[in-house]
Amino acid sequence: MPPVSVRQWSPWGLLLCLLCGWCSGSPSPSTGPEKRAGSQGLRFRLAGFPRKPYEGRVEIQRAGEWGTICDDDFTLQAAHVLCRELGFTEATGWTHSAKYGPGTGRIWLDNLSCSGTEKSVTECASRGWGNSDCTHDEDAGVICKDQRLPGFSDSNVIEVEHHLQVEEVRLRPAVGWGRRPLPVTEGLVEVRLPEGWLQVCDKGWSAHNSHVVCGMLGFPGEKRVNAAFYRKLRKRAAKASARRPKPPGRPITKLKVKPKHRVGRGPIKRLLAQRQQHSFGLHGVACVGTEAHLSLCSLEFYRANDTTRCPGGAPVVISCVPGPLYSASSGQKKQQSKPQWEARVRLKGGAHPGEGRVEVLKAGTWGTVCDRKWDLQAASVVCRELGFGSAREALSGARMGQGMGAIHLSEVRCSGQEPSLWKCPYRNITAEDCAHSQDAGVRCNLPYTGVETKIRLSGGRSRHEGRVEVQIGGPGSPRWGLICGDDWGTLEAMVVCRQLGLGYANHGLQETWYWDSGNVTEVVMSGVRCTGTELSLDQCAHHGTHIACKRTGTRFTAGVICSETASDLLLHSALVQETAYIEDRPLHMLYCAAEENCLASSARSANWPYGHRRLLRFSSQIHNLGRADFRPKAGRHSWVWHECHGHYHSMDIFTHYDILTPNGTKVAEGHKASFCLEDTECQEDVAKRYECANFGEQGITVGCWDLYRHDIDCQWIDITDVKPGNYILQVVINPNYEVAESDFTNNAMKCNCKYDGHRIWVHNCHIGDAFSEEANRRFERYPGQTSNQII
Repeated sequence: MPPVSVRQWSPWGLLLCLLCGWCSGSPSPSTGPEKRAGSQGLRFRLAGFPRKPYEGRVEIQRAGEWGTICDDDFTLQAAHVLCRELGFTEATGWTHSAKYGPGTGRIWLDNLSCSGTEKSVTECASRGWGNSDCTHDEDAGVICKDQRLPGFSDSNVIEVEHHLQVEEVRLRPAVGWGRRPLPVTEGLVEVRLPEGWLQVCDKGWSAHNSHVVCGMLGFPGEKRVNAAFYRKLRKRAAKASARRPKPPGRPITKLKVKPKHRVGRGPIKRLLAQRQQHSFGLHGVACVGTEAHLSLCSLEFYRANDTTRCPGGAPVVISCVPGPLYSASSGQKKQQSKPQWEARVRLKGGAHPGEGRVEVLKAGTWGTVCDRKWDLQAASVVCRELGFGSAREALSGARMGQGMGAIHLSEVRCSGQEPSLWKCPYRNITAEDCAHSQDAGVRCNLPYTGVETKIRLSGGRSRHEGRVEVQIGGPGSPRWGLICGDDWGTLEAMVVCRQLGLGYANHGLQETWYWDSGNVTEVVMSGVRCTGTELSLDQCAHHGTHIACKRTGTRFTAGVICSETASDLLLHSALVQETAYIEDRPLHMLYCAAEENCLASSARSANWPYGHRRLLRFSSQIHNLGRADFRPKAGRHSWVWHECHGHYHSMDIFTHYDILTPNGTKVAEGHKASFCLEDTECQEDVAKRYECANFGEQGITVGCWDLYRHDIDCQWIDITDVKPGNYILQVVINPNYEVAESDFTNNAMKCNCKYDGHRIWVHNCHIGDAFSEEANRRFERYPGQTSNQII
């Protein structure tokens, strides 16, 4: 029987086509409860690849013609309405830029605007039926909840073609199975189809196909396979199958291959078993090499009763090149050599490795990318450039939080073959063309490392929290143990949450007595210290086999509370530069400030109330650009009332204000606590939520900022004792990591200062990670504090 092409019609699809009459374009009446007054004459379906039954490109049939919807102004509310039209209870997400492939025919709707409560898409506002300025590269899709409306009939949801599709791909090593370290980089390609995991015939297989598969598995590239080794292995397996069974204990002659590929009885038995099972499910694969998923390639499936599978061929074997984060040569401590060149692309604000807001380096300054025409091809170029696989998702609308500062690129159009995003055509933009609410982001495919199996949470109220338990011991005798809570904090908790795939850490807890499940009582790790960027706790420093805990007992062990979102605070550096000035303030006006320790220590020996203190004043505008509100670590019950200024302090230390010499010596500091955290101003579409007055709730809402004006008490640095010279003004937010954020590297701001004893010039103010490494080296002569972590 000849193989069935993925492009051909199935008999059932053709029969359904003839019975329902949609081949000729005539709409069929619906008798199910989905037929609503507003939807008469319209039919809806999901299309595109790769996808699951409850997701896809939305297509509408109107006047006998099928068409699509443009993604301009498309929202989750519109997706809710369309999912209900399709017979699902609600939407869980939506996609843009033809994620499921471009459609054909008319683009029926553009600038679709729904509130989410409409009974039909016809009740939503739009430009009108058939009135659009989009192309099919902007087709919108929906991801519906896999739950049907009661009594819904599928007669309103018709597929164009009945397709098989590749759901997952994996590599199965032919040798060393079970002993090779993860991730697996070389082996037999297997695809998961409805009947299970099947192999791929290697006839006509190309390097482009390998490139696509490696990208799906989280690897940036592929390399040539030792084909001679696998031919000898298959030949040996064929001989073994023709040979009569040997008595137990009789040795099998070894192959003469390279030592690292020494083959024993196990690999031959596995290949022999696979050969007997006829487990081929796919052949005729022909990829261009730019596809983000194997289902986007031209390919053919075998029939279930086909007995001539892959004549003269063999299972496909590929070898992939891991990125720097996953290279076996980097070791557990990830002590790899630093690249000689500086990266020009980076990801910021992502909860997991390989995801985040895309930022690019231009003229020594980091900036974001506008999401106009942002698609999987461009996203895949970014992912591979950074050492990950192809893109799993191209994100728009600042889904990974908004950046601050320049927007460098717009309308990036990549073919998918470029080695860098900077090799793709793009358009330079001005501030009027795009806003940070349109920042582009990516989610990349990652290799499977299995690190999540070495750690677990127990005793929590949900899977996102609990006491941390780690697995130690060899494969023969693994056991679970606890982590000493001494010095456990937010950075260590961030690594745990990342390792478990649970996002960010809301809290790192040193006491977990109320989560004591009682099954595990042994403390097996202590002295854990992480930078917060590690992929697993194994990469953090710790005491090793020697356990040293100041407080013993299961109560004083490490715990975490994880969250998929987090805040991200950023100081408006330009405002600091614009508002900085010197004031000589009389001592008789500083009693309150002295009480709150806002002056230099030499003020204690001053001749009160005579004389003055010289203060460097400036305004401080702190934005929350993350995806969760910034809240104080402590609850209202522990806030401290300060009678002098008439407000509560919700955090002991919120910011550090310092004057440093160019070589890093601190010469003055502003003892700044959090007076209160509130929404002073917000973006247009964001409402204020936090206000300090009347013992109100404190915090900073996403899209809002807290402004400390230059004329507020303690909004200064006491520079009375500072001598004339060149200095660095440094401001650090949340310096002790008391509150979790998605990105700590942008919490510090630095400025150049020149002080002549009478006046001060503040210039070149910037966030610590806003400049290139070379620009930072020119800025200062010491490594400095580019984040709120002391280096």
